Amino acid sequence: MLRRLAVFVNSFSRGHESAYLPNSDQPKSSRTRHVKFYKVGVGSRIPAILADLSSWTPPLCQRPFLCLSAAMLAKVTVFVTACLAILGSALPSQKRQTQLAQVITSCTKPNSVALTFDDGPWVYLYDVSKALVAANATGTFFFNGNNYACIYDPDSVKRVQYAFDHGHQVGSHTWAHRDLATLSWDQIHNEMWLVEQALQKIIGVVPALMRPPYGSYNDLVRQASFIRGQKVVTWDFDSQDSIGATPTQSKAFYDDIIAQHPSTILALNHEVYDTTAHDVLPYAIGKLQAAGYNLVSLSECLGLPAYQSQGPRGVPDSTWHC
Repeated sequence: MLRRLAVFVNSFSRGHESAYLPNSDQPKSSRTRHVKFYKVGVGSRIPAILADLSSWTPPLCQRPFLCLSAAMLAKVTVFVTACLAILGSALPSQKRQTQLAQVITSCTKPNSVALTFDDGPWVYLYDVSKALVAANATGTFFFNGNNYACIYDPDSVKRVQYAFDHGHQVGSHTWAHRDLATLSWDQIHNEMWLVEQALQKIIGVVPALMRPPYGSYNDLVRQASFIRGQKVVTWDFDSQDSIGATPTQSKAFYDDIIAQHPSTILALNHEVYDTTAHDVLPYAIGKLQAAGYNLVSLSECLGLPAYQSQGPRGVPDSTWHC
């Protein structure tokens, strides 16, 4: 086991990160797939994981190339996730991760409304953002990687950056809008990892919140989300724009929920519909604000961080494709 870990750490410490990236030309073994899937989102649990592995420290550090220096601390996440991946593949009979990600269905800050928008980035994002900003409101966009368009297309990149640069929150809606509850463990991680990698390249962030397509999830999805450091988000109000509601019907749904005046609202909308962006949203913003609600980002209405990490943006290269 230590020899296998040594090979990985020695390779990675010499800068061979490309050996474990999804676009590598090397064979995609089960183990390298797990390294790719797990490498993002474990940061919040590194101290606990390292504590569990503390009994291995003396033998590791008897070998100089395995003693992590300060310069390598930034790579600890990948090292630890490699350990987990190798353990997982070497011991298939052991129980899989049983801790489940929290499922969020509503806001917690009184008098707040989170207007969320799924399935983009799409052409109406600009108008959605402008309507929100004009009303001093903030929205939350849950982006796919390859749904209505490829997230790496130049126009899509501009949309993602525009939303982020105008103060809106960005979250994961997974890669291809597949029903996660129907997928295998590796498929779930792949759907999550690909869009996380894209967002990290395009705007330099790793999202802390993930909305499963169709609001569909099971314990396997929650286990994967927990490993990736993310919470699962659904909603408590649906404008029903994605299931055929007319603008008049969607407005009536907003009227009904406002008349009930709950303490908070976590609203589901879709930025990919012309009528949502240009008809329903302006109406909803006016009605909600007239009712005294504050229109804030999802992280604001929850009192939680929007991102696991923020860093520099990437530069487009040959890996920016779907």
